Amino acid sequence: MSKIGIIGSGNIGGTLTRLFTKAGHDVAVANSRGPSSLQDLANETGASPVTITQAVQDSEIVVVTIPMIAVASLPKDLFSNAPADLIVIDTSNYYPQHRDGLIVEVEAGMTESAWVEQQLGRPVIKVFNSILAEHLLNMGKPDTRTDRVALAVAGDDMKAKTAVMHLVEEIGFEAVDAGSIAQSWRQQPGSPGYLKNYDAAGVRKALSEASHERTPGWRATVNSPGTFESPA
Repeated sequence: MSKIGIIGSGNIGGTLTRLFTKAGHDVAVANSRGPSSLQDLANETGASPVTITQAVQDSEIVVVTIPMIAVASLPKDLFSNAPADLIVIDTSNYYPQHRDGLIVEVEAGMTESAWVEQQLGRPVIKVFNSILAEHLLNMGKPDTRTDRVALAVAGDDMKAKTAVMHLVEEIGFEAVDAGSIAQSWRQQPGSPGYLKNYDAAGVRKALSEASHERTPGWRATVNSPGTFESPA
């Protein structure tokens, strides 16, 4: 059992709260609205509703699963007293035309997770960004199955990445090592494997076919951001 803090209770955050508690982990979940807004999720799952600061305290793994633009608004000292071996998972995606607007460094070629690392002041492991929350909740299969959906996992710390890959396997998915954070553009939105629910062989093929060039549909415009219903 691991102590897992989850910052964000939206589609992915709520789903991971359900999956990790079901797998027997001790989960604390936080959002920007405060613990009182999380009581229904806590009652459903047994997770502890906490503040963002409390989600980091005493955790072995912290999942940051909030809109990418909001990462920059997290407390700057959030991880300042956290142990060096704390594992931080980043699930974020850059949606410039839909939600985030222009992030200059990402538009210039920085990977999304490298930008997140810069904001947090901590290394991260990138995963859970390339699957719909509904599929994440419902498509996990026991590890005896050979046709499981696979998820790309990128990161620079091999020990941390191995621990996260085990967590992915534990909730019913195949974990595929997608390389370093510098290579994590291969699993960003617009890449061949994004939202495709491939098996491990399919994910590896998609990673190998990805292009570093960000296509126009995933770049900010002068009118960005719009909405998911009406991107700009």
